[in-house]
Amino acid sequence: QVQLVESGGGLVQPGGSLRLSCAASGSIFSLKAMGWYRQAAGKERELVARITSGGSTNYADSVKGRFTISRDNAKNTVYLQMSSLKPEDTAVYYCYVLTTTGGYVYWGQGTQVTVSS
Repeated sequence: QVQLVESGGGLVQPGGSLRLSCAASGSIFSLKAMGWYRQAAGKERELVARITSGGSTNYADSVKGRFTISRDNAKNTVYLQMSSLKPEDTAVYYCYVLTTTGGYVYWGQGTQVTVSS
């Protein structure tokens, strides 16, 4: 089992910044990928960004140039630096990890990000 603990969500004004963190613990041997999804009210969950163990990254088109994903392999922690936030970024953000062995996916509990003036 893998446990994920997220932090860093909150209320921010348009144009502001937030940094999300997600720390993984438990039966971790190797994490193939880590990343973030988000789900806005009334919408489906969508991929925001992901990063592989080798450091390759992918971003949703809507966040390219504004969000940066990074990871600390020694701490099994993934970060999402969000800048130039827009009201449409408002959502619950979920951290996930994909294990190398078995290909299991684990999810965090979600953290609310609200962008509003």
